[in-house]
This record gives sequence, C-alpha cells and structure tokens, in this order.
Amino acid sequence: MKSEGYNVAIVGATGAVGQEMMDILKERNFPVKELRPLASERSAGKEIKFGGESIEVQKLGENSFEDIDIALFSAGSGRSREFAPIAVEAGAVVIDNSSAYRMDEDVPLVVPEINPEALEGYKKKGIVANPNCTTAVTIMALKPLHDIGKIKRVVAASYQAVSGAGAQAIEELRSQTLAWANNESIEVNTFPHQIAFNLLPQIDSFMENGYTKEEMKLHNETRKILSDDTIALTATTVRVPVFRAHSVAVNIETEKKISITEAKEAFDSFPGVRVVDEPQNLKYPMPIDASGKDDCMVGRIREDFTVPSGLSFWVVGDQLRKGAALNAVQIAELLAEEYI
Repeated sequence: MKSEGYNVAIVGATGAVGQEMMDILKERNFPVKELRPLASERSAGKEIKFGGESIEVQKLGENSFEDIDIALFSAGSGRSREFAPIAVEAGAVVIDNSSAYRMDEDVPLVVPEINPEALEGYKKKGIVANPNCTTAVTIMALKPLHDIGKIKRVVAASYQAVSGAGAQAIEELRSQTLAWANNESIEVNTFPHQIAFNLLPQIDSFMENGYTKEEMKLHNETRKILSDDTIALTATTVRVPVFRAHSVAVNIETEKKISITEAKEAFDSFPGVRVVDEPQNLKYPMPIDASGKDDCMVGRIREDFTVPSGLSFWVVGDQLRKGAALNAVQIAELLAEEYI
C-alpha cells in the first residue's frame, strides 16, 4: 500500500452510485491522496463535498486520468467501454460498475467476500468488474450454502428498488408519490409505466428467450463468480416502489441436504451476511431496515418440502452499497493491500 495514498477518480461522480462511492471512501478511511470527480459536460463545474472539502467536478475526457491510480466507473456501459481503456493506458486500475466487462473472460468479476483470488486476473486488461446489484445481494446468501451443500438449481424473484435505475428514478418515485398524495397528475419519464404504488415486471430490455437482460445477468454472473457453470438459475426481476434496497426471494436445490440450523450457521459465519429470522416475533429482513447498511440480511429460512434437498429464504441488501459502491470500494481496498 502506498504510504502517501492513492489518486482516485470517480467517473459519474454526480450520480447516485458515484456519490455513494465518495461517502464510502470517506467512511472506510480509504487512503485518498487526491479525489478527482468526473462527469459529463452538463455536470462539469459543479461543487461536491468530500470530507468537508469542496471539489469541482471535471468534464470526463481523454486526458482525465493523468496520475490516477484507481478509477471507479459508475457512468454506464457506454462510458466504460469508451473511457476504461483510456484510463488503463494512463496507468490506472479500473473498477467498473457497469455491465460492459462483466462477462469478458479476461476481466475478473469480483465480490471480495466470495472470490478475492480472482483479482489476480486484473493484470490482463487492468480492469475489475463489479457485479450487477441484484447478483451482488443474492450471491452473498448463495455462497455460504454452496460451500456446504453445492447448489444445483436456483429460482429467484427480485423486488428491486428504484435506485438501481439511477438518481432520476429516485426522484421520479418521490415526485409521483407527492403528486398522488396531492391529487395531481402523475408524470412518467424514467420508467415505461408509473412506479409509485405499482410493480413493473421488467428490468432492462427483453431478449429472444423471453427473459430480460437483468434476469440473464443474475444467471450468468452467479455462475462466473462461483466458478460453477453447472448451476441452473432462473429469475424474474421486478421493479418496486422502494427507494434503495433490493429484496430477493430465493429457492435452491442442493446436492447435499442442508438443515435450517446448518443454513443459519453458514449465514452467521459468513462476512457481510446477517441473519434476521424470528418469524414468531415478526422479525425478518425488510428494505427499510437494510437501507444505508453494509450487511445483506437473510431471513424466512425454511426447508422446501416439495423436493428432497431444498431451501427457501429471503435476502435484502442496500443496492447503492453492497450492490454497487461498497463492493467497488472493497475491491479498491484489496487492490491497494495486495496488488498496487
């Protein structure tokens, strides 16, 4: 680790994930020597706060990465494809939150609690990929069970917060809710339909197989992170009128039968996972409790009586933190400790 600290750039610094990245860098005392917030021309010149200091946002361009050690990307796959290679060429290691490089065989897809050893592969292209937010939350609960029982099949249904669609989506839910409360007309801009008091069974575009891209991300990324292409995973992803924490109902079948007690012990001993499972006291994970928290919460743990070796459970995690910004900063911490 550099004793003098690291020069860190955040691409998409004015967005919801970018702002969360800055907060987490400060919270976790990451050794930032210089923070360079980067954004589009529309946001360039704005002042943002970092640890009590005001920093001017710079326009993202080809010369934005001079002397940068670590570049955190949170501005979408198009920007990542265009500017990540430029950042690497300038000498930075890129941690990309978009889908641009997740399935690239030469780019490691990393959840630090699960496959930190995969980081060694960043040397091939100078890029580390952050998983999809729903994948990150779900796989935190899948990994400890896979370790003790080997998962064969997963059926998942997600209940995803609007934060996954960006800052404008958060504002749309807020404004639609206020409009409804004031008996005013509701405007729809970010989503294809009204999100307030509604559920949208579509996240991202539909594919030829009838699944959405979001649903296939969960399938493909889970197999890559766990290094197991034998896992069969089917998902239905749903956008719900919640601001920032994702919830996922999960059903698994395993090769070895896992009891409820064994499952709880596995969850409890896994870093970044917390069991909240007292149905008799009406205690179970809820997005309102997970918002702003680092841990993913697991509850409603029960045996699936319809198959010989099955479990059902409910997992909730903050989309902006473990689903995006926290995972990226954890990757940066590992890079600083072991590689840079």
